[in-house]
Amino acid sequence: MHNMISLDDGIGIDTMDTGWPLQDLGRRMTRAGVMLDARMRTLKAQPEEGAATAEYAVVLVAATGFAAVLVALLKSDAIKTLLTNIVKKALSV
Repeated sequence: MHNMISLDDGIGIDTMDTGWPLQDLGRRMTRAGVMLDARMRTLKAQPEEGAATAEYAVVLVAATGFAAVLVALLKSDAIKTLLTNIVKKALSV
């Protein structure tokens, strides 16, 4: 019975054969390792840009909510009176 090693391109290599297929497997594995290393270095050098966009969206939503609360507070009569008294006191000094 022969053991088969399946590669990503669908080619099967007989492990009982001592000829060129095992040497070819070594080259392919080396190439795959080099490609994986290159991909990892690329991902480290260029962080994902989508994450920054999502963070900006969260900040904008939070700022909009804060602005809405602030407007609602400033429209109330108690806050208007408080701010008017503060300004009058500051100008009278």
